[in-house]
Amino acid sequence: MLDLPLNIPYEQSFDALYGLEITEATTERVVGHVAVRDAVKQPMGLVHGGIYASMAESMASLGTMLGVHENGEIATGLSNQTSFLRPILDGTVHAAATRRHRGRTTWVWEVDITDDAGRLCAMTRMTIAVRPRPA
Repeated sequence: MLDLPLNIPYEQSFDALYGLEITEATTERVVGHVAVRDAVKQPMGLVHGGIYASMAESMASLGTMLGVHENGEIATGLSNQTSFLRPILDGTVHAAATRRHRGRTTWVWEVDITDDAGRLCAMTRMTIAVRPRPA
């Protein structure tokens, strides 16, 4: 895990619960992955769609936070639209988030989610709100 400014220890976070590991994080690109295990699958044996959406939101929020944190602002999810294209049954869920818009109050990201073979399995358009940090 990268050394990042966090409000709570990573080990106590939702991302730790489902196993998100960030391997690259900048204000333009965030890359991460989740190892597939039974705990992240839905009852039919496929990786749960909530894993894809959670990865996208966490990664886009992180990239945005890296760009606004020093200005006394926070990044928080505003909109998450995920399209599921093919299932992942085993291996690793890979995700790469790319910033598409950097505005004053919103940032927009596109996140490609792939399997171990590099096949596109889901796509997310994520809008992140930028707001003043609460006192």
